[in-house]
Amino acid sequence: MQAVNPSLVQRLQAAAASLPRAQQQVIAVLLQDPERALSLSVDALASQAQVSMPTIMRTARQFGFEGVREFKLALAQDLARTGPVHRSVSMQDGTAEIVQKILGGAAASITGLQQQLQTGTLEKAAQLMARAQRIDCYSVGATSAFMASDLQGRLFRLGRNAHAFHDAHQQLISAATLGPGGAAVAISHVGRMPFMLEAVGFAKSQGAPVIAITQPDTPLARLADVVIGVTVPPDAVMRVGTEAYIAHLLVIELLMILVLQALGPEAARQLSQFRSVLQAHGQDVDQHPAVDWTWSSVEKESQQ
Repeated sequence: MQAVNPSLVQRLQAAAASLPRAQQQVIAVLLQDPERALSLSVDALASQAQVSMPTIMRTARQFGFEGVREFKLALAQDLARTGPVHRSVSMQDGTAEIVQKILGGAAASITGLQQQLQTGTLEKAAQLMARAQRIDCYSVGATSAFMASDLQGRLFRLGRNAHAFHDAHQQLISAATLGPGGAAVAISHVGRMPFMLEAVGFAKSQGAPVIAITQPDTPLARLADVVIGVTVPPDAVMRVGTEAYIAHLLVIELLMILVLQALGPEAARQLSQFRSVLQAHGQDVDQHPAVDWTWSSVEKESQQ
């Protein structure tokens, strides 16, 4: 009978006693609540274990992982094999527990995002978008495609000449025509999709600055001129989980406020004008104004 390889949790339990005290403290935090530990950033995990951040890295390498990200992914996959339907939820959890775990995990990720984001990087990205003659947003996959379309729509309302491209062919055409006066914004949490990397590299070769919203240290991050790094705990089921989705939306929200500030009062007036126009034509309101000529006399009387 073939031996079954021990899980990562079992390996942590077996090795803990033989490791240095600092690494034992890390393992104790991980074993006490693995799901919660996955939601913590490296510095938060170090603080919880009362050790330095390099100790977290040494612990990950102790078990054969290149870095903390790979270690967390393996732990998430290990927990997935024991039956969770989410990074922190198991099939046995009740509704109240599911609500607490999912919303608590999302809140922890947002707190972690606040610590990760660098104001100077956000300001630089916003200034590039405010000055660009054209902004092309690149994405791959359903989630990133929504993000790129959302960013394009928000930029459009600010009076920016913006487009969203999800197709490899169109991204290359975009990259070939951007030039130094334009800017490319590449959105990919995974950050290693080949045809997006090709388009980003081509846009750079044409002189266009590239802004990337992705995880740090990905191929996309290494190509970009401005990197807005977004790191959230890996999801046990989906490659790009809900917490990554929320984090990217919040980054876009922050960028749009900063672009609006960079553009000045005229952009704010334009936003107000758009809202007035939409309301006047029955869009973005609770009730659409009735078009009088389409109503019969009986229907009109019944509404009076």
